[in-house]
Amino acid sequence: MTRPAPSTRPRSAAGPWDLSFLRVGALVTGAVTLVAVPVVGLGAGWPEALGVVLGAVITTAFFCLSGYAIAWAGKIDDSFTLPAALGAFMVKIIGFFALLSALPADGVPDRTATAWAVVAGALLWSGVQARWVWTRQLYYTTPPAPPTRPAESPDPGVLRQPVEDPGQASTGG
Repeated sequence: MTRPAPSTRPRSAAGPWDLSFLRVGALVTGAVTLVAVPVVGLGAGWPEALGVVLGAVITTAFFCLSGYAIAWAGKIDDSFTLPAALGAFMVKIIGFFALLSALPADGVPDRTATAWAVVAGALLWSGVQARWVWTRQLYYTTPPAPPTRPAESPDPGVLRQPVEDPGQASTGG
């Protein structure tokens, strides 16, 4: 297999995109939903509790949609990630508006509870993403390759050091 010319290769500095935050976000959302549903159901009513479940599902689906869209665009070229994020956001806003409009004003699930659950879920997911970024070693550029071992050295602990050109050496004067 031949490598494409440098000008035709994707310009992704990050390599494969890490979407592990989606699993963490879904698990945290599920845990919070398991606590919130009975609390809301007993405190405000079961139509509102169903709205909380629907809001959690919507938020999880939307963040997964964005994550996969941005990762897909990033595999092509890093410069496509912002348009992919903005496009996914536009699709989500239109879809959310259509979904809330389709829900009955005074029915099951409760439209207001669904909307507030989406707001709370978006804040929760933002916190999960922020923690995920803060706890990872992320590079802005491709990290340098590790030093190589010289082939002639029998000692595996010896690393090849850069050789200084004697003509370029400073005199320390």
